[in-house]
Amino acid sequence: MSEDKNHATAAAILPLVGGAANLSSIVHCMTRLRLGIRDRSLVQDEALKALPAVMGVVEDDTYQIVLGPGAVARITPEFERLAEEARATGPAAEPPTTADELAAQGATLKARQKARNATPVKLFLRRIANIFVPLIPALIGCGIVAGINGLLTNLGWLPSVVPALAAIASGFMSLIAVFVGYNTAKEFGGTPILGGAVAAIIVFPGVANITAFGQRLSPGQGGVLGALAAALLAVQVEKWCRNGVSPGRAKSRAWGRVPEALDVLVTPTLTVLLTGLVTIFGLMYVAGEVSTAIGSFANWLLAHGGAFAGFVLGGLFLPLVMLGLHQALIPLHTTLIEQQGYTVLLPILAMAGAGQVGAALAVYLRLPRNRSIRTTIKSALPAGFLGVGEPLIYGVSLPLGRPFITACIGGAFGGGFIGLFNQLGNAVGSTAIGPSGWALFPLVKGNQSIATTLVIYALGLATGYLAGFLTTYFFGFSRQMRTDLNTDAVSHSALDTIPAASAPPATSGTSTKLESAQ
Repeated sequence: MSEDKNHATAAAILPLVGGAANLSSIVHCMTRLRLGIRDRSLVQDEALKALPAVMGVVEDDTYQIVLGPGAVARITPEFERLAEEARATGPAAEPPTTADELAAQGATLKARQKARNATPVKLFLRRIANIFVPLIPALIGCGIVAGINGLLTNLGWLPSVVPALAAIASGFMSLIAVFVGYNTAKEFGGTPILGGAVAAIIVFPGVANITAFGQRLSPGQGGVLGALAAALLAVQVEKWCRNGVSPGRAKSRAWGRVPEALDVLVTPTLTVLLTGLVTIFGLMYVAGEVSTAIGSFANWLLAHGGAFAGFVLGGLFLPLVMLGLHQALIPLHTTLIEQQGYTVLLPILAMAGAGQVGAALAVYLRLPRNRSIRTTIKSALPAGFLGVGEPLIYGVSLPLGRPFITACIGGAFGGGFIGLFNQLGNAVGSTAIGPSGWALFPLVKGNQSIATTLVIYALGLATGYLAGFLTTYFFGFSRQMRTDLNTDAVSHSALDTIPAASAPPATSGTSTKLESAQ
């Protein structure tokens, strides 16, 4: 039955995005179906939003249809299969307009989209996110196993199983640099396995016998930052050997500096050798110093200004997501997890979702006659409690304007609460990135007992819920907004009639989860 439902959803979406001929790419992340669109004018936004399974749509570097966790992983294969069948059985894959018409229709949209989303900084951060986001499932799985192992160790239960769980939890983290190197080369147009090969140098035990900058290297020194830098360098060396051409395109133009007959031998050798030497005698040391500085600064910041820092981080996280700047935090989280075993930043940022939930509850009580909005809130709250914020953001707070701002205030108070306890010496961290809300409980870890750390995190969530609720209840609506919206006759589309002054500027989308950067 569920398969029929997924098939029906995929079949309903395909014609609304212009059909298979209008798609240049189909991928998905944890919550969104991400489509490359050839002709934006063929996409029917309102019809897509009206589909029961669609929580919202977002325009970014791709056209993103929010379907929710779990659902997107089941619908995407059906969608891909239908698109392939349509291309195979349909007419030539050409949108039903001429090239001149396409150019005329898309010029304005392309210019606007490039100005808003294709800045060099945003594009670079998006590519960095593409490197780390595929690693999140393994981080989550290994993090939860590590939590179970820590609990068994503290209780003294199943001592014969504890070493096995430790190996399962730590195996991925011990080699995470290799995966980062592989994904980096893949993302920046190099040969992925060469990126993984140069990154593997960083975790090779034999580097302990090498001296650089007057000190012996240690396996893992530089971590994911070193792996990222090494793989980026490997891509440049490989492209230099081919005159700047990516591996897959090398034969499409004149061959590079290495003769074609020798390419398979010389290019990989030069790439690994040159990059490896620079990594050993430079990047590992420099990246190691940077990684240490990141960990020291995070600890110093929360130890000396934890409440204020938490307030600022918790309050600004949703706007950072809207600007696309949150992607810069992903390597920082991963570095802290690799270095300390947990990231102290994520529980603070997770408070943004708590403020969102509190704001939604206040909206629910403030609009007792608006069945449409209240139904949306009731259906979206369970996901909101688990840290999936898209349904509440796109369906409620962002269109309303003020409740989005008060949700940020709720997140600020929750973040300030967690930051205060960090300042008092009770660090609260997460062993993985991705989840937030209640879903973060299995991953919570700190420098005190697990019970103390869990209680602090739970109280932080409660603070975010309460602050988001109170600020939204008392300050989230103008009198005119309540008059316009508090009626059973108002449909969900009536949100579009709110005066522009009460709503925030249009954005390319937002999310309470790091995964939204994928």
